[in-house]
Amino acid sequence: MNFKHALTACGLILAFVLPLAAALQETPPPEKPAPAPEKKIVAPVFSYDPEGRRDPFKDLFGGERLRSKRIVTGLSDMEIGDIVLMGIVKAQNRYEAIVAFGEGFPLSLHEGQKLADGFVLSIEADRVVFRQTSDKGIPLAKPKDIAKEISPEEPAHD
Repeated sequence: MNFKHALTACGLILAFVLPLAAALQETPPPEKPAPAPEKKIVAPVFSYDPEGRRDPFKDLFGGERLRSKRIVTGLSDMEIGDIVLMGIVKAQNRYEAIVAFGEGFPLSLHEGQKLADGFVLSIEADRVVFRQTSDKGIPLAKPKDIAKEISPEEPAHD
């Protein structure tokens, strides 16, 4: 390469570089953005407006376990544990038990009568024996006998 060509190449380079350098010097450097103020992370506050509805976050039973109320329409719906023995009567040479049903409404039971969880095994002058064959609808592996007795009345004091 001769001197002329080198000088021409340098001239061309300077012709392009000098205006570019001048343009870079004339434009001010970009300003750094001011640091943003630190934002504190605040947990959101939740509230519930029931507008006449039940609050779903409150316990329905207030911590109490409620026993489900069954609808008892007859002896076949009664469980042995719910029977209140009111008395025993002898009719036609056999004993019948008088039990409380529902709101104290009396019913009579006789031997062999089926209940929701068993049946009446025997009735004697002072007690009724029930045979429980299931518990809450689940059959028992070994049936158990439950006796309910009439307590003798206290003698009257003069």
